[in-house]
Amino acid sequence: MNERRFAQVDVFSLVPFAGNPVAVVVDGEGLSDAEMQRFATWTNLSETTFLLPPTTDQADYRVRIFTTDGELPFAGHPTIGSAHAWLQAGGTPRTPGRLVQECAQGLVPLRETGGRWAFAGPELTRYEPPSGEELERATRGLGLSAEDVLDASWLVNGPEWLALRVASADVVLGIRPDYAALGDLFVGVVGPHPADDGAPGRDDRPTFEVRAVMGTGTEDPVTGSLNAGLARWLRDTGVAPAAYVAAQGTVQGRSGRVHVTDDDGEIWVAGDAVTGVEGTVRL
Repeated sequence: MNERRFAQVDVFSLVPFAGNPVAVVVDGEGLSDAEMQRFATWTNLSETTFLLPPTTDQADYRVRIFTTDGELPFAGHPTIGSAHAWLQAGGTPRTPGRLVQECAQGLVPLRETGGRWAFAGPELTRYEPPSGEELERATRGLGLSAEDVLDASWLVNGPEWLALRVASADVVLGIRPDYAALGDLFVGVVGPHPADDGAPGRDDRPTFEVRAVMGTGTEDPVTGSLNAGLARWLRDTGVAPAAYVAAQGTVQGRSGRVHVTDDDGEIWVAGDAVTGVEGTVRL
């Protein structure tokens, strides 16, 4: 066992413990797949990442992303959290204000904007309406009626999200999931806040409320991959402006804020990050 630098980063919030945590092993080189998986299972967080030297000169660093029971090709809040931890540990971008993350999904560009790091949303590999059975299972599992759902689409960019658009943020916040009824579905729900909600001019005033509910029996506090897919869908269907803020985690006592920008057709997802735990781990 070696002592390796470790950080636990709260993502999509500048207030510690109000966003979504990711565990980051900064010195991940030399660990086997089994060792990485064992540690990720032990942290019991939605994701644990391991930073490694890149295998291509196009990337600043490489990251591997593990859930408690498997590896993901890409995930959003671990991308921002890993970038934050890499920079805080002394990483120097090849290009100031820009990063390129290597992961199983490929190369993910990041850029600094407004004091936050944003990642370019990966292309959707499945982007189509759900079947009638899938939609019925999702609505039943969330306690919604067919009339509550204004639109629905698969949004797959690594994680496999079935997204539902509803009429309001209140509908989103009122959902009480029946996890058993959802089965193996990962469902994202989005609804708009009133146009005059919050204080005018506030940077974190939300346009939409989002929830991410998994049939595994959990709800994700703030979800980068889902918000990246939602942004593409909402922009393509003319529902969202070119720049907006999504709130997530409200029902869990969190205050996550996801800042989305459509830059000439490219979706950028930004969020604040703050380190809550820093030290070493013996692996």
